[in-house]
Parts: sequence; C-alpha cells; structure tokens
Amino acid sequence: MGTSTPIPTANTLTPEITEKAMTTNTATEQLTAAGRAIEHESFAVIDAEAGPHHYTAEQWPLVRRMIHANADFEFNGLTAFHPDAMRAGFQAVLKGNTPIVADVEMICVGLSKPRLAHFGLSTHHYISDADVIAQAKLENSTRAVQAMRKAHRLGKLDGAIVGIGNAPTALIELVRLIREEGVRPALVVAMPVGFVSAAESKDLMMTLNEVPWVAIKGRKGGSTLVVAAIHAMLSLAEAEQNKQAA
Repeated sequence: MGTSTPIPTANTLTPEITEKAMTTNTATEQLTAAGRAIEHESFAVIDAEAGPHHYTAEQWPLVRRMIHANADFEFNGLTAFHPDAMRAGFQAVLKGNTPIVADVEMICVGLSKPRLAHFGLSTHHYISDADVIAQAKLENSTRAVQAMRKAHRLGKLDGAIVGIGNAPTALIELVRLIREEGVRPALVVAMPVGFVSAAESKDLMMTLNEVPWVAIKGRKGGSTLVVAAIHAMLSLAEAEQNKQAA
C-alpha cells in the first residue's frame, strides 16, 4: 500500500497563518488564535481571487467581509457606497452609545456582543412587538413598516446605524421618513433580499444624498450581509481608534 497523504484538520495552522493571526489580535477579531488564523487566511484567498476592483482602501474590507460571509464574489461590483458612508460609519461607531436599529431580530442576534460592547453600541428591533403587529393589521401594512415608525417615535433613528437585510418595505418606509419627516440616521446599511420590491427599495435608497448609505444592487442581500458589513465597520473603526491612540 502507498503512503497516505495526511488530511488537514481544523486545528492545523501553517506558520504563515499563525503569524498573521498573532499580528491582528484586537477587540474586533475572533477570540481564539485558530479562529483569527482561519479568518485572515480566508481574507487572503478573497483578495487573491477577487481580482481588480474599483473600491477604496476603506471600502474594500467591508466588501471582502461580505464575500467571506457567503462565498459570493458578485458582491465585488454589486456593493455601492454613498461618498460619505465610511466616514459617517466610523464617526457613529467611535462616538459610542450609537443605536443600531435593525428590521429583524436576526441582525441583532448575529452582531458580536463583545465587539458592540467595546464601542458602547446597542441594538434595537421592533418587528415582533405586539403594538407593531396590531397596527400593521389595523392599517393593512407590514410589520416592517410599523417597526420603522415605532423606532422613529422612540427617537432611535436619528444618529443611528440602521441595518435592513430582510424587509424591503422597511427600507421604503425609512426613505419616506428621511424625505418627508427629516429623519437623519448616521448610516443606512441597505441590503434587503428578495423578489418583490427588494431591488427597487435599494434603488430608491441610492437616490438619496441627505443620508450616507451602503447598499447592494439588485435582488441579493440578507441579514447575514448586514451583520458582515457592520462587523467590518467595527473592525475598521477599531483600527482608526488604535491609530489615534498610538
């Protein structure tokens, strides 16, 4: 019988990968050396395979993390940025106590609690609240619409990072609130997924100049991508924080 080739395991780290992990041990990284090594090797693979792109040095880490979240390289091109998006996101994170308002609970659950705590950020969602459900039934609208209206009534939207990954109607309502009622989030992460009004809602968001946004063009999107985008923003904000402290 011939000599069998050893099968690599999840705990097998090359010296090169280990070195990368050792140089990036920050509050917004994976909690273990093995986890950090795997994540950074994944980022290196994405950088190598993505090829040329038009994103800035600030924008690319966000796009790369979204590709990492679902192994879809089409986000290299589908992701669009308001010119002030990254600056606005950094400022919102670094000032602390910024609310993150989500259309669905999945986003709040997916965001890393230790990373949020590092910046003093809080998450909020209202789609399952009894009063939201009752009002949606009364007005024959969606829970997502009523949840955005409740967030506005509670004063949670102004200065917030708003993440929408599931409900196009939430994004359409948010655009209305911005245009008609003067709501001013710090940043909108506009990534609802679907076949009914998803692409159109993001097109609508991308017409706005008043509020910075990051959006995915077309039907693709999802809560996991909103989480990935916000995690990328936290990581970049911490890098800026460390640079200022140096």
